Amino acid sequence: MTWDVIIIGAGAAGMMCAIEAGRRGRSVLVLDHAKAAGEKIRISGGGRCNFTNFDIQPDRFLSQNPRFALSALKRYTQWDFIAMVDAAGIPWHEKTLGQLFCDRSAKDVIAMLLGAMDDAGAQLRLNTSVEAVAQREGGFRIETSAGALDCAALVIATGGKSIPKMGATGFGYKIAEQFGLNLIETRPALVPLTFAEQELARTKDLAGASVTAKVACNGASFDEGLLFTHRGLSGPSVLQISSYWREGDLLEVDLAAVANVGETLKTARASAGRVSVKNALARVIPEKLAAQVVAEVGLEGNLADQNNAAIDRLADRVHRWQIKPVGSEGYRTAEVTLGGVDTDHLDARTMEAKAVPGLYFIGEVVDVTGWLGGYNFQWAWSSGWAAGQVC
Repeated sequence: MTWDVIIIGAGAAGMMCAIEAGRRGRSVLVLDHAKAAGEKIRISGGGRCNFTNFDIQPDRFLSQNPRFALSALKRYTQWDFIAMVDAAGIPWHEKTLGQLFCDRSAKDVIAMLLGAMDDAGAQLRLNTSVEAVAQREGGFRIETSAGALDCAALVIATGGKSIPKMGATGFGYKIAEQFGLNLIETRPALVPLTFAEQELARTKDLAGASVTAKVACNGASFDEGLLFTHRGLSGPSVLQISSYWREGDLLEVDLAAVANVGETLKTARASAGRVSVKNALARVIPEKLAAQVVAEVGLEGNLADQNNAAIDRLADRVHRWQIKPVGSEGYRTAEVTLGGVDTDHLDARTMEAKAVPGLYFIGEVVDVTGWLGGYNFQWAWSSGWAAGQVC
């Protein structure tokens, strides 16, 4: 069978592209090896899909060419997707930091996209694996588990390597390489970080403790929640910094980002000098963490026993803790994949491969990675929309 457009990947970017191409009167087929469309949408945001962010800015996206994403993001904005959600009658709310979530379920977003695809005449084939892709006169031939298909335009919307249990593979990267496109090295991003045994020996008893922290590395910093785990660190601030961290780098962590430990303890010393140093610090950070920090600094006794220099040493340990992770939890738990198809090989307005007319790459497979908080979904909507205008 021959189609105007075949899209490989029924995720956020692929479905958005199918909707837009179908609305232009193109015959569109979406293929996916999974048994259901939008599986990463379904599990995102704790099942409520953090579908975009009020504050979409170009500096919230990582890429070898940070300006590449600008065109698509400006032409199809967060406000455009919010309008689509509103038109579908899906209730939503802002959780924090501009992050927008469905009130009910991420399945509402999937149903909206599938309904819009159907209205646009786009067809969906699930449980269909793609075995080979070849360029031919006038387009491409796709060999699938259900037979051969021909198309004039081929869109790769297969995502990255993150969360392989949801069916993620490196298929899109193989197609890019097959057609001579360069790849920027891929790595897990928005992922918990892990410690070596010697660091774990000091922190494993803190597993489950959480603080509001400021985590900094390589010129980037994030003020959000931090969670100690049995293997290292997690929480929003750590997931964010993981996109900037590389093996061998130190993290600098303020374990009490919303307090000034030195001033707090000096003030308390005047009115509650009989309180132990540990208990006084435990009013600012979790008790287990407070006990460990006080022991590391080597303080004993009550607040009244401590001079300003001792309190300053304690405050410095809380506000400027340095730790060197040894690795990450990997693609198994990473929310996205950093790196991907080199943007130098793509047209920023259309997402088309410059050297291969009719071949498009959209969404996570491209070397554009957003912050935590709805940015990667917005990139999926925007890049899918951009390709859908022309493919």
